[in-house]
Amino acid sequence: MSTSDKRIYLASRSPRRRDLLKQIGVGFELLLLREDPRRGIDVDETPLAGEPAAEYVLRIARAKARVAAEKLAPRRLQPYPVLAADTTVVLGDEIIGKPQDAEHAVQILSALAGREHRVISAVAVALRDRVESSVSISSVEFRTLSEAEARRYIASGEPFDKAGAYAIQGRAAAFVTRITGSYSGIMGLPLAETAELLQRFDIEVL
Repeated sequence: MSTSDKRIYLASRSPRRRDLLKQIGVGFELLLLREDPRRGIDVDETPLAGEPAAEYVLRIARAKARVAAEKLAPRRLQPYPVLAADTTVVLGDEIIGKPQDAEHAVQILSALAGREHRVISAVAVALRDRVESSVSISSVEFRTLSEAEARRYIASGEPFDKAGAYAIQGRAAAFVTRITGSYSGIMGLPLAETAELLQRFDIEVL
């Protein structure tokens, strides 16, 4: 198999991560983990007591990549590298996860309004016993928001299944006054770090 023919597995359901990988010319196949508590989950994403946010995100991304890579041999799949990622929003020292419902989304957006928060994304690549990883930390500042604005945004359905209850590449761009760091990292997959990791596994990008 030539280098140009090499592909990876993407252990993520995120359509944004799929689009970002396509943006840098990386071929991939999906290798999804179990996330339904009723059927069992492959990776417990519960933060540990006192765990710093960056360490938490890195631990989860590495665990996802490692667990997914362990599925290759039993399923008789080609031994391609497995890429996984995790993203969280941090306000002060508090990890802000995905909204549980519309009212929770209102609370999250109200807390972020008029303030700066961090977006931490970790990416990990695994193959057999090898796992390499990297972390991207960016900051985002929101303008002030009225509750009516927040509720109109929530009614679009965009905030659900997203850390921090917003998608910077979507309608929430109207809330953002300043960013520092990686735009793709804020979306969920920091491309500079991802490209460097993939190249360590002889995967060409671009």
